Amino acid sequence: MLERLDQPIAAIATAPGRGAVGIVRVSAKDVRPIIEAVCGRALEPREATYLPFKAADGNAIDQGLAIHFPAPHSYTGEDVLELQAHGGPVVLQLLLARCLEAGAAINLRVAEPGEFTRRAFLNDKLDLAQAEAVADLIDASTEAAARSASRSLAGEFSHEVHTLRDGLVHLRMLVEATLDFPEEEIDFLQKADAAGQLARLQEQLARVLQRAQQGALLREGIKVVIAGQPNAGKSSLLNALAGAELAIVTPIPGTTRDVVSQTIQIEGVPLHVIDTAGLREGGDVVERIGIERAWDQIEGADAIVFLHDLTRADEMEYVQADERIARDLADRLPGQVPVVDVWNKVDVIPAKAGTQGALSLDLSAKTGQGIDTLRQRLLEIAGWQASPEGVFIARERHVQALRRAGGHLQAAEELLALQAEALDLLAEELRLAQNALNEITGEFGADDLLGVIFSRFCIGK
Repeated sequence: MLERLDQPIAAIATAPGRGAVGIVRVSAKDVRPIIEAVCGRALEPREATYLPFKAADGNAIDQGLAIHFPAPHSYTGEDVLELQAHGGPVVLQLLLARCLEAGAAINLRVAEPGEFTRRAFLNDKLDLAQAEAVADLIDASTEAAARSASRSLAGEFSHEVHTLRDGLVHLRMLVEATLDFPEEEIDFLQKADAAGQLARLQEQLARVLQRAQQGALLREGIKVVIAGQPNAGKSSLLNALAGAELAIVTPIPGTTRDVVSQTIQIEGVPLHVIDTAGLREGGDVVERIGIERAWDQIEGADAIVFLHDLTRADEMEYVQADERIARDLADRLPGQVPVVDVWNKVDVIPAKAGTQGALSLDLSAKTGQGIDTLRQRLLEIAGWQASPEGVFIARERHVQALRRAGGHLQAAEELLALQAEALDLLAEELRLAQNALNEITGEFGADDLLGVIFSRFCIGK
């Protein structure tokens, strides 16, 4: 793999399909032979030049802009050539083929997914958190997610992690000094207020973790499954949340027989809302398959909206069926998955006592009454705090690394109280905390982790 990373690469850097402009990108130790062959002349560094792109026989493939970014002042840290042509697929394929032909002598090849950004990381143009932010910015599904990814790409998240790491390095230095010079009368740890430094590090890490959790929520969103008996109004609720007629609504029980999903935005947070078949015993073969799929979705949910029908709340059979579903939910769901009891059809019959609470509310999916309250309740369940400014995009692996670092700092705090009896263990906990932070920026990590991350990028990135 390292040998391949030394090879020149080229790719179409714009999305597949037709467009006004398309870009072919080349990265190599020296792209001047390709510039001479394709452009027919030298290019001024970082200056857009309008010219014809030449085929091997001298005819023009197209006309467009050529820009040369000499190393190391380029995206990858190598020599980079960008050719901006008309965005037709055939034109771009011809231009890419011409670059590969012109670069045959230097073994120019087609880039693998994410290879341009991987080279930027390996050449210290980006750290790993910034490199991941490139993909997150491209994939952002909301404005808030895009802004947060942009902050991470600019290095805000990495700066926070580096600040934490520098504090850890200083504290480790004090501990190692105490270990190396035990005969000294001076107590390095007490004089340097090691306990105070550790406490401040824990507070700082807690703040970073909180912002990272918000960023992970912006990136991933949460999966919300609407469950309940047939005709409780699940499809109507999905339509009301989405603001569109996505699911078929009829008075016939069992209308919904398959999963219907829609991603909605609430304050910039993506919520993946899923309508499922009504949960009941019996039904025909198709409906039973739909019910099995409903349970599959429920078991993979981050939150459940358990919809009840107020108009049938006095029917013993209906109440017993709701109780049976509640028991099944309790049996099948992990304890941390919240279940929100929602009482529908308040426009037909007034809500009964007990339908309002931390995880209970009443609404009308038909008129929209109470829908905004449900939206806010789902945000609260997700852990969202209405302060998106300053949030940086993060991934679940970042959150887990910060949590591990926090766990090691907590262990270090307990060991610090034991002083000399546990200095070796204290030093080890601090080292493990630093390693956890290093995983975020990529200053330490396994090659297979890098491979997984960059393989998910698009080809020209």
